[in-house]
Amino acid sequence: MPVIRLIAIALLLVGLPSRLPALEVNMLTGGPTGTYIQIGRDIAQAASACGIEMTVHESAGSLENFLGVRQRPRTQFGIVQSDVLEYLKTFAADDPEVSRAIFGVRIAFPLYDEEVHLLARREIGSLTELGGKRVSIGVENSGTFLTASLVLDLAQIAPGERRMMNQDDSLKALLAGDIDAFFYVAGAPAKIFTSPEIDGERFHLVPVADEVLRQVYKPTQIPAGSYPFQTGPVDAIAVKAVLMTYGYDPKRNAYHRESCKAVSDIAHVVSTQFPELQQSGHPKWKQVNLTDLPAGWDIGECVNAGLEPAYRLPCDPPEPAMAAPADASAESEANRAYRRQICAVVGC
Repeated sequence: MPVIRLIAIALLLVGLPSRLPALEVNMLTGGPTGTYIQIGRDIAQAASACGIEMTVHESAGSLENFLGVRQRPRTQFGIVQSDVLEYLKTFAADDPEVSRAIFGVRIAFPLYDEEVHLLARREIGSLTELGGKRVSIGVENSGTFLTASLVLDLAQIAPGERRMMNQDDSLKALLAGDIDAFFYVAGAPAKIFTSPEIDGERFHLVPVADEVLRQVYKPTQIPAGSYPFQTGPVDAIAVKAVLMTYGYDPKRNAYHRESCKAVSDIAHVVSTQFPELQQSGHPKWKQVNLTDLPAGWDIGECVNAGLEPAYRLPCDPPEPAMAAPADASAESEANRAYRRQICAVVGC
């Protein structure tokens, strides 16, 4: 796909700088009304209380955030859907440039699950019936675009037309009869599906229970009554939102060293302030399990450095509480260290 080639070229042409002015800490999130940007602002507020200034930026979504962390100077974090790596591997499995592009990406923290919603005309009863239909797959570079593209290709379904529209325009087009279905990836319940204009006699959430997809994504259900038009539970798949970073090497140069310190600081803030984030932050924080690492992602060493018991910031209490570590013997050493240290801070 052309977008993959552009991603690879962009990442290869733009390298990480060896020396920059005073380091800024930045996070790419999502649209102005979405959950990603609110999660980012919660983290920034917690960091500010510790004397760390982090700027949260709007973006188109997962692909833009992935690119930003890889190519933009002073951009250490981005919130992305966990299937971004699977997307790149699937569409460019034999492309060495893309292999180089995804090298070095790391996870800072797993966040919450987001359900894949597929709203369609009532006569479309299954995912396979999208073949030949007009389907909106989200704005290019958004998380919905990424997941919808991957879902359709993994399930070997060829819509007659793939339109790239945001969720609001997609709903309008569906109601007007201009499209047959649209994807939207968001934690249920998603506000857009509470619209009184969605007539349950004409439209419904299509169940997504393809076995291939359920091996890549987490099988789940959208509970009955999540939306006014929905009468029963709907089989679905979920993708996890993750806080992405880069595997900075403090021995490489000053930029890497300072960026690694920034990553360690934010990791320390999130882990030590996690109860407060769950209590006073966006409601989605209550669904976050910091030990639920998605397949294919490795924890960054700079993250683990910030979770070390000896790591301190001025806002820390004198004696952090400690808890017994969890058993994670089948994981990589970096992920095992992460689990041990997260359990020591937040409990498991």
